[in-house]
Amino acid sequence: MRALISVYDKTGVVEFGRRIAAAGYDLVSTGGTHRTLTEEGGLNVRQVADVTGSPEILDGRVKTLHPVIHGGLLARRESPEQMTELSAHGIETIDLVVVNLYPFADTISRPDVTLDDALENIDIGGPTMLRAAAKNFPSVAVVVDPADYEWVADKLLGSGLTEEDRRGLAAKAFRHVSEYDALVTSYLTAGRKEEALPDRLTISLDKVSGLRYGENPHQSGALYAPSGSALAGIAGAIQLHGRELSYNNLMDADAAWRTVSDFAEPTVAVVKHNNPCGLASRDVVAEAYLQAYEGDTVSAFGGIVAVNRIIDAATAQAMDPIFYEVVVAPGYDDDALEILQRKRNLRILTIGAGTAETALDLRPIAGGMLVQGADDIAEEPAEWRTVTEREPSASERQDLAFAWKAAKHIKSNAIVFVKERTLVGMGAGQPNRVVSVHLSQRIAGDKAKGAVLASDAFFPFPDNIELAAEAGVTAIVQPGGSVRDEEVIAAADQAGLAMLFTGVRHFRH
Repeated sequence: MRALISVYDKTGVVEFGRRIAAAGYDLVSTGGTHRTLTEEGGLNVRQVADVTGSPEILDGRVKTLHPVIHGGLLARRESPEQMTELSAHGIETIDLVVVNLYPFADTISRPDVTLDDALENIDIGGPTMLRAAAKNFPSVAVVVDPADYEWVADKLLGSGLTEEDRRGLAAKAFRHVSEYDALVTSYLTAGRKEEALPDRLTISLDKVSGLRYGENPHQSGALYAPSGSALAGIAGAIQLHGRELSYNNLMDADAAWRTVSDFAEPTVAVVKHNNPCGLASRDVVAEAYLQAYEGDTVSAFGGIVAVNRIIDAATAQAMDPIFYEVVVAPGYDDDALEILQRKRNLRILTIGAGTAETALDLRPIAGGMLVQGADDIAEEPAEWRTVTEREPSASERQDLAFAWKAAKHIKSNAIVFVKERTLVGMGAGQPNRVVSVHLSQRIAGDKAKGAVLASDAFFPFPDNIELAAEAGVTAIVQPGGSVRDEEVIAAADQAGLAMLFTGVRHFRH
């Protein structure tokens, strides 16, 4: 029996080599692995070049790509014709392959990586051997993970690997190669502007952590992140305090962080069930928090708070009386952290500034996957078109810009009331826009007087405008584009409202 060993990660390979040699395997290896096994392990190991009769060439780029290697891997042992053919060419079978690949993921995660560095770390021979061995798993065992060395060696020294063992190892090898190829594909396509989504999309994700359960206790749940990428965004947040994060905690924390990351000025969001129920921008973080909380004090209970600035003691003290599940921010003053850590169950997360780049938005549906580009279009409020007789004032324009950003992060049909850069009313996820206006009015109460309104999509009828005017709204921003735009504009003019058309909508389903 022969084993071919060629590994970049040499963790545990010497001990594994010793054990499989004791199980009766003759060892064959390549340059670096050969030196490790012979010099550190004192093992008798043949060089691949001696087996093939061909030296390693092109600085090691070609060493195992040879018919003697792949014939020994792929020959079907149950086929007399193929075994006779092997014998005629002087090729011996290979019964065990131990391979792991060049560190492409580690290479491309370095900030100073060059294209040449990346290309040199794309493994060719390794994946080819893994695929060949895994294809012939009834006869060839393939080991790609050092974590499997111990139990595989135990079995080889005992009664041997079962066919089910071999099948599992083969599946793991194919999965490893497919993830590796997906990572290379992702690297080579990153940053390219594609006119259309690709015909085939390959995604590789690594498990970051298990979760107690999913959205409900009867559902399993885990957190995954793109293979080979440094952890970023909420997936890469560091937990400083509190209980284990749940699936819903992560969903809401992501919504909250995405919301505040859309604002340049100090901003605080309070999120419940993926929707901001409180949102405010101020020059002072503590004041922004208080205004966000006052936007809907009932819904804030049990919510998630995100702040796009370092949290200071004054902000932490203002948060102290309220029960929150999670708080997320780029950092915390020592005094602020001490205050927040008094709450035993509060999950405190710190996160890098900005959001993680997400080129594609993927959502599963029964039997498939919906894929779209990220909703990250650049917009300039100064270019929005005034369609009413009255122009908005400077303060209204400021609030309209704030409201438009807020609406982008609220489930459609989204309506928001904003006053002095504070979300004072919100309607989300309703089957019609009038109900969302009603909800915004009810939450805002007296604060609706002098507020502005943003709608994530056009108004199909003027009744929304009439209801907003009755509530005390003075200005509106919306995409425009309804067949009844003229009726809607006329209703705004009749009520003395200013209205801007953006020409862009922000549905969020």
